[in-house]
Amino acid sequence: MYDEEKEKDRKRGRREYEFGGPFGAFVFIFGLPVCVFAFYFFCVGKDGKCSFRQQSVSLPQWKEFFNPQAHLVYAAWMLYQVLLYMLPFGNVIKGPQLADGSQLDYRINSLFALLGTIALFFALMANKIPVTFVYDNFLSLITATILWSVVISVFLFVKAKRQGSGLSSGGNTGNAIYDFFMGHQLNPRIGNFDFKFFCEMRPGLLGWMMINFCLAVKESNDYGSLSPAMLLVCAFQFIYVADCLLFEASILSTIDMVHEGFGYMLAFGDLAFVPFMYSLQGRFLVDHRTHLHWAAIVSIVALKVVGYVIFRGSNLQKDYFRQHPEDPEFKDRETILTPSGKRLMVFGWWGLVRHPNYLGDILMAIAWSLPCGFSHAIPWFYPLYLTVLLIHREFRDEALNSHKYGKLWDEYCRRVPYRIFPKVF
Repeated sequence: MYDEEKEKDRKRGRREYEFGGPFGAFVFIFGLPVCVFAFYFFCVGKDGKCSFRQQSVSLPQWKEFFNPQAHLVYAAWMLYQVLLYMLPFGNVIKGPQLADGSQLDYRINSLFALLGTIALFFALMANKIPVTFVYDNFLSLITATILWSVVISVFLFVKAKRQGSGLSSGGNTGNAIYDFFMGHQLNPRIGNFDFKFFCEMRPGLLGWMMINFCLAVKESNDYGSLSPAMLLVCAFQFIYVADCLLFEASILSTIDMVHEGFGYMLAFGDLAFVPFMYSLQGRFLVDHRTHLHWAAIVSIVALKVVGYVIFRGSNLQKDYFRQHPEDPEFKDRETILTPSGKRLMVFGWWGLVRHPNYLGDILMAIAWSLPCGFSHAIPWFYPLYLTVLLIHREFRDEALNSHKYGKLWDEYCRRVPYRIFPKVF
């Protein structure tokens, strides 16, 4: 029944608006670039200012937004990542079954892209090419990613309109602004090149890592050494990026890949928001060197480890159960059987809260900001943003699962009453 309803939604377009509907989409389309620029302007330079409480902010000349060299560097970066994506390395696997019954092929080779990107960084260093160019041209690089996001989104929207197939139910409402924002097509492709899969895993995540590397070099050049705070931030975030790429196949079952169309929302998030908003801590530490006591370092590392164990442990547990539901290990574990034969986990991490992976993610995010201290609020943007994002996503997940499983989901919620935070929420 649920699959039939999904297919009907896919064909006629779902009219249940999210994110405030067309008006909300319009606000986000223009508001997201303003947000990224604002976090740059309100937290830049070594003058000690990093606050939205500043009475005035002086905007630079327009030329600083459009340094041709910076825009060429970003274009070269995108082409390099496309090349790494298209090389015939790695296994080809089937993605999850889509609403129309089809399954797409995906080449899993992001670890090769990770190694290729690290090799690029060290090649630049070995040839004494100044990687501090990234810090010095941050504004132009932000502008470049925003322009690429817009161009890709417009291109894919026009492409989807012309093809009229493979549409996303959530981005097929008939309202052009809303559909452009949400993504009109579910998995837009040209040949074997999957735009959504590429953007989700490559230029933004690896760009974030590369920015951090360059910021670390900038701090080392300015102060003569790398601070423990910067080392922690770069190490923690590198581990996160490497983990995402190591478990690349698991992203295929996420809500972004299965349900969301690929439009402005995801394109901007992947290309612009992730690398430049997630690297806030590193950029802050370049301008505001922070000294940590050894006890603080140990505590921060411990929090990161706990968060990672919960995050990765719960995801591995879920993935293994999905792939091997008949494993004898699960014979006596508490589950809820659905009419389709699928079982809902009510054990392990998933018996503690309904989204233990979200809990681990939030704990790791806090560990990333702790090295920045508490004197400024802006470096704490990421954990606050992530908490709001994951709570919102949890409610979206609840709505989907309630629609899919009905009373069985109500029973699951009764057995696992807390959503993300044990004994709290």
